[in-house]
Amino acid sequence: MPIDWIAKLRHFLQVLAFALAIATIQYAFLPDRPYGPPVVYSLLIGSITWAVIDLGRECVPSAAETGWPKGLQGLALVLAGIVAGYLGGTTLADMLCKALHFYPPGYTPPPGLQRSSILITALAGIAGSYYFYNLNKGAYLERKMAEARQHANEARLKLLETQLEPHMLFNTLANLRVLIATDAPRAQQMLDHMIAYLRATLSASRNTTHSLQAEFDRLGDYLALMAVRMGPRLRYELDLPAALAKQAVPTLLLQPLVENSIQHGLEPKVAGGDVVVRARREHTHVVLEVNDTGVGMAQAATGAPSEGFGLAQVRERLHTAYGGAATIRVFDPPGGGTCVTIQIPLPP
Repeated sequence: MPIDWIAKLRHFLQVLAFALAIATIQYAFLPDRPYGPPVVYSLLIGSITWAVIDLGRECVPSAAETGWPKGLQGLALVLAGIVAGYLGGTTLADMLCKALHFYPPGYTPPPGLQRSSILITALAGIAGSYYFYNLNKGAYLERKMAEARQHANEARLKLLETQLEPHMLFNTLANLRVLIATDAPRAQQMLDHMIAYLRATLSASRNTTHSLQAEFDRLGDYLALMAVRMGPRLRYELDLPAALAKQAVPTLLLQPLVENSIQHGLEPKVAGGDVVVRARREHTHVVLEVNDTGVGMAQAATGAPSEGFGLAQVRERLHTAYGGAATIRVFDPPGGGTCVTIQIPLPP
């Protein structure tokens, strides 16, 4: 995998902040000593230790869940970083402090200073390594949780789709059974349309989403099925702008709404009516509209669109796919009938 240099820079800045904190703590306990030398030593030791460990682990095979070498290799890398950081950092700091005249003439380090420096370097190196180890592991777990949520949402959408398919199929087969006994030619037409619809459904069943063009094509097959059964009592129109034809939507999103319009809106009405399905763009959203001229929700029998199986499934699928970013609204327009509008966010 390529090195994430932004992450490396972020780690380096965190190490510098940690090194400054250590220098400040040392100065707080020994205020009679100048503040400059502890800062120089701490920054150089911390920088070299970080470079050996954080950059060195990119050259060693690492565990996917932590990004760190496994077992003894990881331990050896940390120890090598601490040793290199102390030796290299103290050597460079000695030279820099002398060049900048941080020490007064004839200055000699107090006894025990080297032991305390080694101890501080070891503890700080171990603590820093443990912090970055846990940071990487936490980021890995968050990525895995996000993948699991995505897979769960996809599985849930597939489950909802499999629940919708039999619902539509059983209704169609029941209508086909009636037509076979009363009007065989129309039953043959209906069967041909059902085969075309199921073939399209089967090809799209491998995905949780497809294009609006595919959705409208499947609606055309379904409405053709219903037109065979209802005859002139059903008139329909599909309006999909070419600019939105490739927009991705969950499969079988609109079909249950159209089915509700026919079953609860047009079938109870002796004269039948119209079903119009439109798609349009409004700012950052795609608006999908299913409008019928049926009896409306107020006069519909029990199981009206506001309570029916199909609408409940559409609400749940929208929530699963888009969370709160998608909305659905059901109302009786002033001219009669029922209108269902869905707003889906466009990709950024």
